[in-house]
Amino acid sequence: MQVENAQHKELAAGRWAEMPLALQMLNIGSEISRANRWKSKGNQNQVERAVFRALELIDLTIDAQRGKHSLKEFTRMREIVCDYYLGENIYNSTGELIQRDFDMFMPGAKKNV
Repeated sequence: MQVENAQHKELAAGRWAEMPLALQMLNIGSEISRANRWKSKGNQNQVERAVFRALELIDLTIDAQRGKHSLKEFTRMREIVCDYYLGENIYNSTGELIQRDFDMFMPGAKKNV
């Protein structure tokens, strides 16, 4: 990822890769939570802003996890986020289901704080 185009410049510069996976997932989940709140208020512009930040973090996670984990789950997660928030929701997802996938990392993240 090109650091100069990143919204999370400090994280894109390498700090993200140093974070435990559970913390990465919770940070992505925070952006998903914001997207869900804005979606419930009908503000698509803010939904898109939060989703684009989440997608940037997902991409950073894919880069950071390359060689450590299978990337299939991360790329599928990215696809589902795009489909639900920006696409036609062909997977019949909900914001709550997507949020739950990120929230399940909370116990692991608390160990690393």
